[in-house]
Amino acid sequence: MTRFLPILALTALAACSGDGLRYPVETAPASSTSVPMRLRVSTIELRDVVLPAYAEDSQMQLRNADGALVAVEGAQWAAPTAQAITAELARGLDLGSTASVAAEPWPLSEPAQVRLSVRIDRMLAGADGQLQLGGQFAVSSPDLVMREFIERFDIAVPIAADPVTAPALAAAHGAALAQLRDRILTRLSR
Repeated sequence: MTRFLPILALTALAACSGDGLRYPVETAPASSTSVPMRLRVSTIELRDVVLPAYAEDSQMQLRNADGALVAVEGAQWAAPTAQAITAELARGLDLGSTASVAAEPWPLSEPAQVRLSVRIDRMLAGADGQLQLGGQFAVSSPDLVMREFIERFDIAVPIAADPVTAPALAAAHGAALAQLRDRILTRLSR
């Protein structure tokens, strides 16, 4: 048994080091002086965010000058991308507003007043130093507490490193999500 311990230790070490560094998807925390935005509804259920297939990869990617998506060497997302974006967006909407926001499945017995669906159809970090985030969000209100709507968004955020690094790419994703969060909150406050 003891002769297998070095092999087990090397196998465990190889498994840990083979994946590279992992980066979370997170937005910048709101400043302590910011007041939560007053919304017309008190409860929001955020449906699972839908991403294009290429954005579901755990490997961080960059679009090269030829338009191909290439992996950022040794850098991965810390959690499945759609799951991480859903959780971070729900957290940001909850902390940034007067509404209680939770990702599906809705945890309370009383249904949420509105359901928010976010579909991202473009999430590309380019060799030009820009992160493009585009798609649409929709609000449905089963009890007609508010008027239902669909709105497109197109967000561009500079990536603060040349050449692009994994930490700068993660920060750009966070900045883009913060802009999306703010756009959704502004729309829900009208």
